[in-house]
Amino acid sequence: MVISATAWFAEIAMIRKAAHLTYKAARRIAILTVGSTVVLLGIVMLVTPGPGLLVIPIGLAILGAEFAWARLWLRKVRESISMQNSRNHARRAEGHRDRAEP
Repeated sequence: MVISATAWFAEIAMIRKAAHLTYKAARRIAILTVGSTVVLLGIVMLVTPGPGLLVIPIGLAILGAEFAWARLWLRKVRESISMQNSRNHARRAEGHRDRAEP
């Protein structure tokens, strides 16, 4: 049986497309699995000894590589941490000013 060159190239193109779709699905599943596991470990570390507040954003960053909702959550977590740090810094600076006044 002889296959024409056009049919052969079409067959190769179909195989490449299927492999690409399979790769994308596998990558998405792997990122979902690893990121979710890291986030869940961070949540567990909130009630057990461990750096839970550090691990949760790392898990969200992993998930954010593939999912838009994780990027949104990560942005909210970053803004919350930044706002808390700013308040804390302002409170400490005010305390130093109060002590410095005669």
